Amino acid sequence: MPETPHLDAIASPADLKGKTIGELRIIADELRAETIDAVSQTGGHLGSALGVIELTVALHHVLDTPQDILIWDVGHQAYPHKILTGRRDRIRTLRQGGGLSGFTKRAESEYDPFGAAHASTSISAALGFCVARDQRGSDERVVAVIGDGSMSAGMAYEAMNNAEATNGQLMVILNDNDMSIAPPVGGMSAYLAKLVSGGAYRSMRKMGKAMAGVLPQSLQQAARKAEEYARGMVTGGTFFEELGFYYVGPVDGHDLDALTPILRNAAQITDRPVLVHVVTKKGKGYGPAENSADKYHGVVKFDVISGAQQKAPSNAPSYTKVFGTELIKRAERDPKIVAITAAMPSGTGLDLFGQAFPERTFDVGIAEQHAVTFAAGLAAGGLKPVCAIYSTFLQRGYDQVVHDVAIQSLPVRFAMDRAGLVGADGATHAGSFDIGYMGALPGMVLMAAADEAELAAMIATSLEIDDRPSAFRYPRGDGEGVEIPELAAPLEIGKGRIVREGTSVAILSLGTRLGESLKAAELLAARGVSATVADARFAKPLDEELILRLAREHEALVTVEEGAMGGFGAFVLQMLAARGVLDGGLKIRTLTLPDRFQDQDKPELMYATAGLDARGIAASALEALGVPAERAARA
Repeated sequence: MPETPHLDAIASPADLKGKTIGELRIIADELRAETIDAVSQTGGHLGSALGVIELTVALHHVLDTPQDILIWDVGHQAYPHKILTGRRDRIRTLRQGGGLSGFTKRAESEYDPFGAAHASTSISAALGFCVARDQRGSDERVVAVIGDGSMSAGMAYEAMNNAEATNGQLMVILNDNDMSIAPPVGGMSAYLAKLVSGGAYRSMRKMGKAMAGVLPQSLQQAARKAEEYARGMVTGGTFFEELGFYYVGPVDGHDLDALTPILRNAAQITDRPVLVHVVTKKGKGYGPAENSADKYHGVVKFDVISGAQQKAPSNAPSYTKVFGTELIKRAERDPKIVAITAAMPSGTGLDLFGQAFPERTFDVGIAEQHAVTFAAGLAAGGLKPVCAIYSTFLQRGYDQVVHDVAIQSLPVRFAMDRAGLVGADGATHAGSFDIGYMGALPGMVLMAAADEAELAAMIATSLEIDDRPSAFRYPRGDGEGVEIPELAAPLEIGKGRIVREGTSVAILSLGTRLGESLKAAELLAARGVSATVADARFAKPLDEELILRLAREHEALVTVEEGAMGGFGAFVLQMLAARGVLDGGLKIRTLTLPDRFQDQDKPELMYATAGLDARGIAASALEALGVPAERAARA
């Protein structure tokens, strides 16, 4: 562990009060070392955390948290914030079972007033805090820190457009870590930013506006435009000014000499919202992360000296890579195939597709609503769009899936990565609900891959469907190691398969739990219970013929899915009820994720808790057959 004598003296943000800029610099350096060491042991979001070290120190030095409200957009950059706010003794439990969340979380600390793990929510939440403050008549300050990537989402601008809802202080800090708005700046720009945030400049500006007000009408507009253009040339802030914000910046986010007084001045502006444009560098202060910001955005455990990440070897490709590779194969044969991602090219495997077909790959930024309707337009225009979005993020574009795609029966293909549990990322990133919300839509074809060969076949199937939307879900992580055909054949829509024949109980699995279902059958066989195992493949349309056969020929039927209640099992129950099968005394159990949000943990422990591992599936089957609960639990 690094030596951090100055940081050791910081038990809470109150201990930063009265520190000189020089002392704050030393604390920031030690905080950076502590963050690197902690994440090297736990894995997590490294680059974004290192980029806000100085900003975090400056904010907690200027603000009076937790009385003042500090909201981090997404929250993945908040590790330094956690260290400074009384959680340093647990920082090496990040993203572990029973440990600290990898994001901000209200239940974890009073210093996390608003939980977040999805982008672009901070300004809306901050505005809500401001209005609540105004109605109470209190005077706490409210600050939202949002990255330039999150500013690609419409929600951020919806909130800024509504900022007049508060008549008190509101500060938005635009953390520009990719030079997407302005390049890093030096001493002169920092001086100008400090100047325009101070009271003297603001007083002069108000005076100038008042003087312009007494000019003839014909000159007032010209004077106003001249003032706007002058500020725009100096600071680049005209756009934000038009939205009603007082713009300050850009300022070097690693220069505490400039940053601290600017934040102090900005926090005193109460007559209108203020936006402070801070330029930072992802991975700042750690060479490997600075030189490869994408690879060190999220990391597994790594060696601090070399930067080498300790990734366990795998005998199978990741599902994400299989998706990208298979889509390339298809696109080589079909020029109509195009791909859309919402700021996740490497996360969805579309970075590979983009290298092969740059003109047919579209990254729309953190804008899932736009991604879905854009894909709908592409489909209506005669192309074959594949919209690759994490299951948990597709929730943000659900109205567009309903209104713009499903109602119009447009053949958009939804590739839903990270379907099911996601281990260390916890509840905010788990793909728990897509079976229910996609399966509810009339006309939707919904598939779930049990292995990488099945995923390849489902990609082929979706590209053959040209009269309605389709979706296929697949998990995070590596495949099962099965062989993938050179060019997978499409599946017959709505048809499952029998994987193992038995007589007493039928286990009907949808998607990734097929392997555990087969292991459960082995456990049952050891108890003298013969089990059939079937792979449903389709949640919609259901293979009614297969399901009715399983119900007719077995004493009990157990459905298994890595999704929330109200999904595949519910669809099966509804169909069986409509067919009158349940009146015949069939014993049925529907296994789903538990009816609660599961915190981060090792995947195998999460599955065991959910009862979706082999032991849990076998125990449910035995319970359905009448085996006492205490005996079933030992199965």
